[in-house]
Amino acid sequence: MLADVDAAAVEALAAELGAAATPTYLDVRDEDAVAAALADAGRLDVLVNVAGIGSTTNTPDTSLETWERVFAVNVTGTFLCCKHAIPALASSGGGTIVNVASVAGLVGLRNRAAYCASKGAVIAFTRALAIDHAADGIRVNAVCPGTIETPWVRRLVDDAGESLDALRARQLLGRLGTPEEIADAILYLASEAAAFLTGTLLTVDGGLTAA
Repeated sequence: MLADVDAAAVEALAAELGAAATPTYLDVRDEDAVAAALADAGRLDVLVNVAGIGSTTNTPDTSLETWERVFAVNVTGTFLCCKHAIPALASSGGGTIVNVASVAGLVGLRNRAAYCASKGAVIAFTRALAIDHAADGIRVNAVCPGTIETPWVRRLVDDAGESLDALRARQLLGRLGTPEEIADAILYLASEAAAFLTGTLLTVDGGLTAA
């Protein structure tokens, strides 16, 4: 099941993937909608929480509305999806959850106060879930991407008055990451190859946090 707040985009992706993919419109801030979507999914083996939004202001310039909107999607959305997925995962004999956090939850980034705080919360939540549900056979891990070359990142860069070239220059590997590289990390954590991993963070950032 592919769930997204952009119905047209998720339907296009499902069409590209073929009959194995089922698209559904979902606003992860809506608990009733989350519960219904997960019930419709049937047997559940893997949950990947990808929905997220950013902000490009420092704390004095961040409105309460922006702060609450970032937390509603990044943190509450992740919480609601996990809350309603865990019983289904447990009833199927166990499974795995992969939360997409960020290097912004590990280090401070300029003019990203709300985003950094929200991704730090996702990381702490991931660890707590891993402890609470290991006995249910559920592994919970997080991927922490660095700067990935996507339309979303390009919009944030434009909003902040920054440049992609400047972002590339701060990477040890001299380039930004690709969506496919993050997908590979998620697939690894969801697979049996990662059967002894839970409560861990897989940082995929081109060396950004090594310094």
